[in-house]
Amino acid sequence: MRQVNAHASQAGWYKCGVVATREYSAGGVVIREVDGRIELAVIRPRGRNVTALPKGHLERGETSQMTAEREIFEETGLKVTCQCKLADVKYVYRFRGKTIFKVVGFYLFRWASGEIDQITEKMREEVDVAKWIPLAEAPHVLSYPGEREMAARALKLLEPSPPTHEEGGGI
Repeated sequence: MRQVNAHASQAGWYKCGVVATREYSAGGVVIREVDGRIELAVIRPRGRNVTALPKGHLERGETSQMTAEREIFEETGLKVTCQCKLADVKYVYRFRGKTIFKVVGFYLFRWASGEIDQITEKMREEVDVAKWIPLAEAPHVLSYPGEREMAARALKLLEPSPPTHEEGGGI
């Protein structure tokens, strides 16, 4: 992992004189449509009382999109198709006395195949359950602020556009 001076970070995280470890992860907002409503795939990590989006660390040779797709499959059992990059979530946290500057790239995916929560026994060490929830509830249900923001972005992207004058909706 690369060491950076958090004070010099372009992301605006200011911890004057503190050296931080930088971590990169990627994850996804995975959606599907059922009976006219949009659902979101979420996980509950093992031993934690949180609702989160599937995500994980980049492996050597992977792009962030590839990482997101792999993590989604490992943590939910779903195969997905990428629609677009949503944004990066950036935050700082402390772990075992170290300051960590984390960047998580999030993508919007559509479910392509697979059954939610059909994951390997090895992944059960990391994930208690994967399930679908209504996307509209996600900004209130997800435990982490950055993930709530990603769900809200997805909701906004998926909102139907108001009709234009040419489509008969205007005056």
